[in-house]
This record gives sequence, structure tokens and C-alpha cells, in this order.
Amino acid sequence: MRPIARQHVPHNPVIGEIARAHAETPAQVMLRWHLQQNRQVIPKSVTPSRIAENFDVVDVALTADRLTAIDRLDTGVRGGPAPEDVTRQNFGVDIPQA
Repeated sequence: MRPIARQHVPHNPVIGEIARAHAETPAQVMLRWHLQQNRQVIPKSVTPSRIAENFDVVDVALTADRLTAIDRLDTGVRGGPAPEDVTRQNFGVDIPQA
């Protein structure tokens, strides 16, 4: 089995710098980046404060330079596990099959 490689995008220094500049969280910056590129975003949280943060991205606008900086983070390598590695053994829960 291949090792499960994960990139922790919220901890990326580029995302962190943009978040600090806007006084936002890294998650908010990532949500805003998606929204400004007209992508559908379905954030998940059960924590009331994080749910409120997810809604609080409409007043933030990332500049073209910042959007480009985030775009450049794409390495062409999957950030999460490969689909075949998503198993009960690796994640401790049953994974529904489509």
C-alpha cells in the first residue's frame, strides 16, 4: 500500500500570509479563493463559531496577485489520499461505495 500523502493547505505560508493581511483565518482565505473563481464550495463544520466564519467571507476580496499566488500552490499532485487508499483500515470508518 502506498503511504497516504497529505498537504495541509491551511498551514501553507502563502495562505497564512494572505490570511494575516486580511485579518481572516486560512480557511476563510481558501473559501474566498474558491468563491472568487466562481467555484461551488461546500464547507463542513459543526462548530458554531466556524460556521459563522464560513459565512463571513463575503466582505473579503482577494487581489489578482493574491489569487495568482494561491493558484501557484497547485503542484499537480493530489493533496489527499488516493481513492483506493480510502479504506476502513486507513480511516477507521466504513466508506460507502458509489
